[in-house]
Amino acid sequence: MNCEVCTTATGDTWLRIVGGQIGGYSQDSEHDLSVMVRDFLENGSNSSTDSRNNSDGEAGLSDLSHLADSISFYKHSGEDGEYEKELTSVINSLILSIVKETDLHISSPCKAASCLRFYLVKLLRLSGYNAAVCVSKWKGNGKNVPGGDHEYIDIIKNDDDTERLIVEIDFQSHFEIARAVKSYNRILNSLPVVYVGSFSKLKQLLVLMVEAARSSLNQNSMPLPPWRSLGYLLAKWQSPHRRHLGPDQGPCGGGSAAGILQHHEHCRSHLKRLRSLIVSEIDVQRLLKPMNANTHPRLMCFERPI
Repeated sequence: MNCEVCTTATGDTWLRIVGGQIGGYSQDSEHDLSVMVRDFLENGSNSSTDSRNNSDGEAGLSDLSHLADSISFYKHSGEDGEYEKELTSVINSLILSIVKETDLHISSPCKAASCLRFYLVKLLRLSGYNAAVCVSKWKGNGKNVPGGDHEYIDIIKNDDDTERLIVEIDFQSHFEIARAVKSYNRILNSLPVVYVGSFSKLKQLLVLMVEAARSSLNQNSMPLPPWRSLGYLLAKWQSPHRRHLGPDQGPCGGGSAAGILQHHEHCRSHLKRLRSLIVSEIDVQRLLKPMNANTHPRLMCFERPI
């Protein structure tokens, strides 16, 4: 296996508890996350109301509208905006080029889209990009931020490793919450399917999305779950990480035909969902393109289908 070691960090799934070292949570982090979820369900998720409202209250709508403006601004900001936009287009095209017959099984265990990341890294490197799969790992800091590990892609722009972009497939899944109000879902769907950008821009989006999630949950008298807290989200991309150009282990599936078929269907399902989301995103961007010259970018947050 080829790999590089980094001393700083900048990650990909949310409440998916799976085993393994590459492509999922380790056994220690799985235990920590299980304890966190259990404590939250037993102690932190009790609310004074049984409301299941998904409509916006007046105050909540005002808060979320303000956050939608801020998110739209940060999405289109940054010195490397054009480069990031072009790179996003390249990555989306590469994902769409992966047909369902493609054998993605290059890592074990192939869960949490690990196989897809390694295959995408392979395509990016063939296209001339210094890409790798990064695995971050961190120790717990109390019940709110338990220890864990996370997997994502990065691309280094220059030879001295000082400019680094994060590539996070299925970005929106990190912010899914229960009983979300409609305006929150519009904000969630305004986020890119695949995030490509610097850690500083990512951090700004995380801060805003945590506030948006808290505002939505407050309208249903629900607390923010710890796996949606800013500390937990930041740990995924900010913790020390290791770069990998290939998986640690051989093909997955445990050697049995049934195991191989099961993992193959899992990879196919994840790829199909990701391709569908990207196609929908591209279609919406085409519809909005004639309007962009004369309308505020915030329209993208509210016109994108849920």
